Amino acid sequence: MSALSPHTAPGSRPGPGDGGAGDAGPSDHGAGAPGATPSALPPPGALAPGGDVRVDTWLWAVRQTKSRSQATAAARAGHVRVNGEPAKASQKIHVGDEVRLRVEGFDRILEVRALLVKRVGAPQARLCYVDHSPRHPRPVGGFALRDRGAGRPTKRERRDLDRLRGRDSREHG
Repeated sequence: MSALSPHTAPGSRPGPGDGGAGDAGPSDHGAGAPGATPSALPPPGALAPGGDVRVDTWLWAVRQTKSRSQATAAARAGHVRVNGEPAKASQKIHVGDEVRLRVEGFDRILEVRALLVKRVGAPQARLCYVDHSPRHPRPVGGFALRDRGAGRPTKRERRDLDRLRGRDSREHG
């Protein structure tokens, strides 16, 4: 008689999906909606209990800033707008609001789909907003880099640099 695994009832033989050797077995990592992966659903405590949440908390929770204090600083500096109006860090946002966050000279335009109060993983965070941001423009021309310690450019190199930058080298002054 063969040894039974702890997952096998007495009198039955292990089969596929019964926890036998080489079988991963049924997953009990959460039962979500059909077609939804368990890792894509936000944890129950992460969702806001009410119908509103602070904009700085939401920006941090959906991973747009690295810390909540960074989100607060962005709001104080005027880099956060809610529905086109400048927002304080404590301003409440609702589902359907448009949040604009200025990052590195470009606006991130986000439509709020779900309200979070706790930081979640990136796949879960992406489900809580729709990004309407335009693509960043690519730099059109190259820029001249000189080797460190190469010294002052010669007259010829300066003219080449001016031509590359679209300036007339004869109009210095």
